[in-house]
Amino acid sequence: MGFAELSITSNFTFLTGGSHPEDYARRAALLGLSAIAIADVNSVSGVVRAWSELKKIAEEIEEAAAARADPIGPPKPPHLPSPPRAPIDHVPRLLPAACLVLTDGMMLTALPRDRSGWASLCRILSAGRLRAEKGDCHLTLEDLLAFPDGLELLLHAPDRPSPDWCSRAARLVAALKPQMHLLMSPAYDGQDAARFAAAERLALALDLDTVASARPIMHHGARRRLTDILTCIREGLRIEDLGTAAQANAEQRLRGEAEMHRIFRGHEAAVDRAEEIAARLSFDIRSLRYEYPSEIADGETAADRLARLAHDGLNWRYPQGIPERAQKQLEHELRLIGKLGYEPYFLTVHDIVAFARSRGILCQGRGSAANSITCYALGVTSVSPEIGTMVFERFVSEARNEPPDIDVDFEHERREEVIQHIYERYGRHRAGLCATVIHYRGKRAVREVGRAMGLSEDVLSALSSQIWGSWSKTGPEVARMREIGLDPESPRLKQTIQLIEEIIGFPRHLSQHVGGFVITEGRLDELVPIENASMEDRTVICWDKDDIDALGILKVDVLALGMLSCIRKAFGLLRLHHQADYSLATLPPEDPAVYDMLCKSDSLGVFQVESRAQMNFLPRMRPRCFYDLVIQVAIIRPGPIQGDMVHPFIRRRNGEEPVSFPSDELGRVLGKTLGVPLFQEQAMQIAITGAGFTPDEADRLRRSLATFKKHGSVSEFRTRFLRGMRERGYDQDFADRCFSQIEGFGSYGFPESHAASFALLVYASAWLKRHHPGIFACALLNAQPMGFYAPAQIVRDAREHGVEVRPVCVNRSAWDCTMERTERGALALRLGFRQVKAMREEEADWLTAARGNGYTAVEDVWRRAGLDAKTLTILAEADAFAALGVSRREALWAARALTPKKELPLFSGDLDGEGIVEAAVQLPEMTEGEAVVEDYVSMRLTLRTHPVALIRDRLSPGIDRRLLADSRPCKDVASALQGAGPAFAKAG
Repeated sequence: MGFAELSITSNFTFLTGGSHPEDYARRAALLGLSAIAIADVNSVSGVVRAWSELKKIAEEIEEAAAARADPIGPPKPPHLPSPPRAPIDHVPRLLPAACLVLTDGMMLTALPRDRSGWASLCRILSAGRLRAEKGDCHLTLEDLLAFPDGLELLLHAPDRPSPDWCSRAARLVAALKPQMHLLMSPAYDGQDAARFAAAERLALALDLDTVASARPIMHHGARRRLTDILTCIREGLRIEDLGTAAQANAEQRLRGEAEMHRIFRGHEAAVDRAEEIAARLSFDIRSLRYEYPSEIADGETAADRLARLAHDGLNWRYPQGIPERAQKQLEHELRLIGKLGYEPYFLTVHDIVAFARSRGILCQGRGSAANSITCYALGVTSVSPEIGTMVFERFVSEARNEPPDIDVDFEHERREEVIQHIYERYGRHRAGLCATVIHYRGKRAVREVGRAMGLSEDVLSALSSQIWGSWSKTGPEVARMREIGLDPESPRLKQTIQLIEEIIGFPRHLSQHVGGFVITEGRLDELVPIENASMEDRTVICWDKDDIDALGILKVDVLALGMLSCIRKAFGLLRLHHQADYSLATLPPEDPAVYDMLCKSDSLGVFQVESRAQMNFLPRMRPRCFYDLVIQVAIIRPGPIQGDMVHPFIRRRNGEEPVSFPSDELGRVLGKTLGVPLFQEQAMQIAITGAGFTPDEADRLRRSLATFKKHGSVSEFRTRFLRGMRERGYDQDFADRCFSQIEGFGSYGFPESHAASFALLVYASAWLKRHHPGIFACALLNAQPMGFYAPAQIVRDAREHGVEVRPVCVNRSAWDCTMERTERGALALRLGFRQVKAMREEEADWLTAARGNGYTAVEDVWRRAGLDAKTLTILAEADAFAALGVSRREALWAARALTPKKELPLFSGDLDGEGIVEAAVQLPEMTEGEAVVEDYVSMRLTLRTHPVALIRDRLSPGIDRRLLADSRPCKDVASALQGAGPAFAKAG
């Protein structure tokens, strides 16, 4: 008959469950269970993981059966020995479920019978989550009674039921008796026989049948120690202080049918009843049918509306006439989009982008969307798909039968407007952000496990220093442990390291995705539970990107990009001061002066090519056209670097090495990159063309190349890849290098379509820097924090490009940096109040609103703007009163003199009609060194002498040159000058 475990706690009951849902799935298959229910506390976060693992097990069984039917095949390559696995010939069913813990202490396991039951469960969990803060859930009996349809409910029997519990249980049974059962489970404390007898009596009193469950919190007893460590972390205790909260033994684990009958001897009917209940549950998570919003407007179908908008967009993109190739490509794409039914998805993205543009929010589509002329026509991306050899089938493919993925970047300062618009348009019951599962990684694992094990902070610091390298595979080397002062033979240290390695990859909590929205036609909270995010006015679902991909659910990525804020601000300044109206699509293309600048590594602040590695590579790459920028963006990445593709490409580009291809087939794949694979798409195509991968295998490879993949699986393709390349006559060294590059993509992949979209922003920011360095620097400062460089370096770079930079001034500055005309008609950069540390935008607004024709003194600012003495002191420290003829020290003296007058109104009036006249104070002027240090203290930059110039007489010429060439933030230089003499004494 088999046994069905109906109440499993996985590690998605965070810091409680000791095993992954995948662990339970595989263990259940080994034990021969008929079904398992992943029932985490007030959550269904882990059910998709278990379902995916069971699906994988089914595929393995099919492959094994096929191998037995056809034993003659290609020889298996040698491989490292692995521990033998018990044969699996059975796949349990997954029963999605949740353990509902009510605020009054009652616990029930809820199992959906059908689709309506799943909707009820999601509504119940959403109700409890949305009334609580992130990570919490406040469920009541009324919530359960409001959405009872389609649920089997297993009421957990308490050891000692109170009268209140009994009355609430009786109320629940009276309302939902046909759906209810009493769950009894062992505690493995020697009292289980009495416990089961009491549960039977309680069931008789409530007129319910009993159901047996082991209620496992770990799939195997070997996880007992880790489960105790999770309890320590959750409770903030050391392992010595855990007491009765520790697991008494390793018995609370997943059990097979024979074990359950032994444990429940005399109550075998309760064990068998679990299987009977499981047989009644017909709901399968794969049956979830996701309905995307129809996007029908004004009686126009989605298909007609998309076609109209796309053709209008082509006329806009090609005002001189639409090329025949573009027209044919659009018709091809629209046919395929219509065949797959994705028109509403494209319309949603179009409408979101249209809203952003109506608000003046700069946005840019990237990713695979750059392969689509439909996205180009709709204005989603400004990159023409004619760049390179990108094809639409990389974006939408009938063969892959997977949804498209469009990422749209918005200005990082205004993305929230777009997010709130989506919530307002569709409603929070139809739209929610994806979750991101935060997993244990090295440093957090060391810190939390080490503290639970009672290690001191200095030992934890020493262990943290060994995170890199092979830690996650073999742990720190014994010799290295001795070098850092640790005893590798210490039993506690050994155990701690084992537990750290075991906990890495465990989920710790849910966070929100950077911008992936799931939007539905019906109620989203009947597809998946919705909960509050930690950020105000945000709601998220409990599944992450991998989960919704597995279920085929579409998402729209609404992402943030700081450079878009910078470019939009720069375009605004160009309109204001030069009456030039530019957009990303209308910038003058292929400007030789821009490429000349980049070839000189003059790229501070330029998007994507401002790092030291990119600056060093630019003179070697010598970009001369847009596609060179596409390569420049993608080549300084872990994939090409790890695969040793960078140097061969440069040698071939410079004519130092002949361009050759391993075969004509790969020549067509690698021709545009001179025979060297640089892009993710090329890695995939090599697998298909060179290694004989099927489209399905290539798709699995693509998924394993996901950026920042938590559990990358690229290496599992190695044997298959190398064998396929060898069988087709390719050189072993070339095959190894190709796969090494593919493995690099496993930690950070960069497809050509992403590179093309980013290259457009590289060109736009470089064009602005080359032709309008002052405006570009102003926009960069106003878009901070972003990029590699501090404001001090941006200002210094602007001055080196001939830009006049003027200091903060109470009569001239606004909150943002601005451009103002000089006497000669040029534009000068005026620093804004945002550069002053501790200054708030609200205070700057009050100051500028009351300025009128200008202030005349510190007290004038105090009286007219209503700023307090603290804010005036901040302005004085920034030397913002210098234009009034008031020195920094005089302004500080005047600002601090205002405080007594405000606090002691007795002295604010006149005495004998003449008031209080203080004697003039002669304050010594600051030296240049003191002024420079005060500038850094108050604004993190200075427009005065370079700090090194003040100690140049103490430096040898070589040291002087090295210091002046140093590009570290100037605050570091100021810190280094603290001991340089009395002039810098105040810097500390």
